[in-house]
Amino acid sequence: GNAVILSSALFHLNLEDKQTILHFDSIIGGREAKPHSRPYMASLQYQEHHSCGGMLIREDFVLTAAHCPSTVVLGAHDISKKEKSQQRIKVAKYYPHPKFSGKYDYDIMLLKLEKNATLNKFVKTIKLPKKNGKTPANVKCHVVGWGRTGNDLRPSNVLKEATEKTQFSSEWEKIWGSTFNFHHMICTKFTKKGGGVCEGDSGGPLICNKRPQGVTAFIMKDNCNNPKYPHYTLLNIVIGTPHTAPKVY
Repeated sequence: GNAVILSSALFHLNLEDKQTILHFDSIIGGREAKPHSRPYMASLQYQEHHSCGGMLIREDFVLTAAHCPSTVVLGAHDISKKEKSQQRIKVAKYYPHPKFSGKYDYDIMLLKLEKNATLNKFVKTIKLPKKNGKTPANVKCHVVGWGRTGNDLRPSNVLKEATEKTQFSSEWEKIWGSTFNFHHMICTKFTKKGGGVCEGDSGGPLICNKRPQGVTAFIMKDNCNNPKYPHYTLLNIVIGTPHTAPKVY
C-alpha cells in the first residue's frame, strides 16, 4: 500500500508502508486562542500561505517538524491580516535532525533565522523541557495551530487550541506497530468535544504543564473528526538552547 505524507505545501510519497499517514497542521474543534496568549507560536508560510506551525526557542531559532521548510511569521494571531505585531523573517539555514530519513522517525528540525526576532509582548521564546523529563500517560496537554477545521473546510485564519490526553505506550503500539518508537515519540487522544489536530499543524507544539513536550508530527488518517492517536516527536532528542544547531542534537 501507499503511505502519503502531507503538509500544506510539501508532498512525499513512500511505497514501503501499509498505513495511510497524514502530516497535519490544523486544529479540529477546539477553541480560538486568546490573541497573543501564546507568543512563542510561529506560522511557517510557503508563498504567504500557512503550511506548518513552529515555536520560537531563541531569538534566532525556531523549532518545527523536519518536513516543514518555510518563511517564519512571528507575533501573529490572524494570519489573514498584516497585523502590526507580526514579524516576517526568512530562514538562513535548515537543521533537520541528522537521523531524519524523510519518513516518520526524528521528524524535527531547527530553523536558523536570517536575523534575530524582536522580543516583545507579542513575540517571546519558550523554554525546552529538561533532558530527562518524562510525560506520563493520561496528562492533559494543549495543541495549538492554524489550519483546516474539518474535512474539506478552509484553514482557520486565527490561532486555535485544543486539549488532548497523553496515552500509554501499549496503546500507541496497537495503532502504530513498528512505526512507533517510544524513546522519542509520544501519542495523544482527543475527543470531538475537546477538539484535536488534523491536516496541517505539523511542527506546532504539544504543551503539557505549560512546557513543550513534543512537536506535532503525524496521524493515521481515518477522518478529520475521528483521528487515531496523533503522533508527536518528543523534545528529549533536542536538548538545551541552541548555540550552534549540531550541538543541540
